[in-house]
Amino acid sequence: MKNLSVILILSILAISSCGSEHREKKQINKAIFRYNIESGLNTLDPARIRQFDEFVAAKQIYNNLVTLDEDMNVVPDIAKTWTLSKDGRTYTFYLKENVKFHENECFTSEIQRKVTAEDVVYSYNRVIDPKTASSGSYIFKNIMKKNGFTGIEALDEHTIRITLKEPQPSFLYQLSLPYCFIVPSEAVAMYGNDFSFNPVGTGPFRLLNWARDSKIVLTKNESYFEIDIEGNKLPYLDGVTITFLKDKNIEIVEFKSGKLDMISGLSESQKDQLLELNGTLKNDLLADFYLVKKPWLYTEYLGVLMENTKAKLNPLQQKKIRQAIAYAIDMKTYISHFRNGIGQPAATGFVPMGMPNYGQYAIEGYNYDVDKAKKLLSEAGFPEGKGLSAITLSVTHSKKTICEYIVNSCADIGIKVDLVIEDQGSFNQKIAQFEANFYRKSWIADFPEAINYFQLFYGKNLYPEYGFNYTHFKNTQYDAIYEKALIENEDTIRYSYYKQLHQIIKDEAPVIPLFYGESLRFLSGNVSGIKVNSLNFLSLKTVRKKR
Repeated sequence: MKNLSVILILSILAISSCGSEHREKKQINKAIFRYNIESGLNTLDPARIRQFDEFVAAKQIYNNLVTLDEDMNVVPDIAKTWTLSKDGRTYTFYLKENVKFHENECFTSEIQRKVTAEDVVYSYNRVIDPKTASSGSYIFKNIMKKNGFTGIEALDEHTIRITLKEPQPSFLYQLSLPYCFIVPSEAVAMYGNDFSFNPVGTGPFRLLNWARDSKIVLTKNESYFEIDIEGNKLPYLDGVTITFLKDKNIEIVEFKSGKLDMISGLSESQKDQLLELNGTLKNDLLADFYLVKKPWLYTEYLGVLMENTKAKLNPLQQKKIRQAIAYAIDMKTYISHFRNGIGQPAATGFVPMGMPNYGQYAIEGYNYDVDKAKKLLSEAGFPEGKGLSAITLSVTHSKKTICEYIVNSCADIGIKVDLVIEDQGSFNQKIAQFEANFYRKSWIADFPEAINYFQLFYGKNLYPEYGFNYTHFKNTQYDAIYEKALIENEDTIRYSYYKQLHQIIKDEAPVIPLFYGESLRFLSGNVSGIKVNSLNFLSLKTVRKKR
């Protein structure tokens, strides 16, 4: 009996393998776009997505009510239009009537299932439900809840109304996040926890095969609802293959040999393989490849634990010492010499370049000025650093280079900084337990609204219980202005609040901004139509590939 079981299992595996092989053979000689994700994929359930690469993959499979274009404008997706009430609290969305879910055995009818308003209500309430444990539940914190009314309702088959407790200008941007992709209740009910590996959406591509540890294969959704301006159906590609090669060097080799159509980003140790010193593509690659660069809503910074009961004598509790360090670091030289010119010095505040209407609330931030740094250090009572105890800087292995540069910069004005290099898990734990007085960190925007950055300093958002205020910065003036900005619908007034918030952050220096990021996508010359915005989102529905 045992031998029979083994034979049956082997037979099933063989059939499964043959089926997978057969499905992939169907894609031979078709326009297949291929790229790699080093970390692999853990889930394609929108409510449970945590990693950026998961979002990029999921975006090919699902749609939102609204989405963002290349210029960070909110544009229709499944919704064809929407209205906002005069008090800024009630959104009414009107759905397109030709949007269908992917064909899947979770649906009992032979007629392909259309999306309705109830699907939107279900998808959003699923994110809100504590049982789902979605990281995106915060999006709906401002939803009106009263006497059993949830604030999200289907008025008819194609109309949804969402009512907020208070005006929230960022809300529409947040609806473009991956957590808000629309999913069918039938698929979640059928697959349960395995819905993570059996995604069913409305997007331009649908799942064909998923080999957990090696790759995922998507195929064209023949029923996709969008067309281009000439009336051609989207997507143009026949499919997408995403491999999970963990070695970046192998990934680069695969790209150069034509086995991958795109790679994204580079570590500082690998930049010279593809980039000239000035940040352009290597001259010997120009004939067959090209590079797409875009400002990225990413700020690299040094954080200071402001509320520090464990180390009262920590020198960084003095504002002028924090400011002295900020003026001592020459990020322009660092970016030029160590990053091949990729990125921009964070010289205009904590909010990065690339944010919509950025110029209206940018400030004069910290610029390299050794004389000013030394003057501040002297004013703090430590001329040339005399009598100042050493400062410890916590960092992960991947950011060792930039932190060594910071150590040397501080030494030039008389400040001794000791590096503590840790793995990511230990580093995160130290920050969560308030054991890291000084650390290197970064913030990548979830959505293109500056409040996403200013929330990091709001006194009621203390990390880790209530939000992402890692520094435990508390300032009553800041909090009062932040609360006004949060609900102000008039852009001009809101941006004036943002400028004030920006200035307080600079003056108090709970963080020292280092540089703003820049996204890099290296592409094969036989593909075109790539669309990327400042959130580094990737849309493949308009990509063409020569066969």
